[in-house]
Amino acid sequence: MILVKDKDIVVPGEVLAKNDYYPGRGTFKEDNKICSSHVGLVSIRNKQISVIPLVSKYIPKRGDVVIGEITDIRFSMWGLDINSPYSGFLPASEVFGKEKRGLENIFNIGDVLFLKVVDVDEVKKVKLGLKGRGLGKFKGGVLVYITPSKVPRLIGKRGSMINMIKEKTRCDIVVGQNGVVWVKGDPEMEKVAREVILMIDREAHTSGLTDRVRDTLTELIKKVKG
Repeated sequence: MILVKDKDIVVPGEVLAKNDYYPGRGTFKEDNKICSSHVGLVSIRNKQISVIPLVSKYIPKRGDVVIGEITDIRFSMWGLDINSPYSGFLPASEVFGKEKRGLENIFNIGDVLFLKVVDVDEVKKVKLGLKGRGLGKFKGGVLVYITPSKVPRLIGKRGSMINMIKEKTRCDIVVGQNGVVWVKGDPEMEKVAREVILMIDREAHTSGLTDRVRDTLTELIKKVKG
């Protein structure tokens, strides 16, 4: 017996279903009832019911691509903030092939990089790497932070949403799976892109979002062009 609909917003402890359904992520089972573990959006797939957090922290997984800011330089590695409870590190060997001194001559504190998660150990130490197409240091641009669980909505089906924003604003945009978005273009268009990206973050759970984003882009760009 199902008590909620797909995409309903629920709160912790709310009963979602009874008997015939299976608990998915963000839920727990108690006395044949499936309950929500947190505030989030219901997702029903066949007989499994899950809750996607409306506010979530990024938990790194091997193979993820992320955007990180260098916060620390040590003898053989850089430390990075990857918008997660767990910090990341980039070993010098990932850059040089072997460890060398003078890391600040390559990347310095405050630099922003596009990286891949190489490994996550049992204590959540996150090893990062730069080996891969498109990975490396960003030059200029601005960073926009969104809820990591909203990243798929920002990208859209087959990249439809993010490509629309790129085309309308003529900005370069890179989305990290950790909820950090890099935007570079005309300064006024960077502001437009930022505003629309944050709008998607706020309204990701609502229907008709693509049309509203398109209309908002048109309106904001019209104001910029006067």
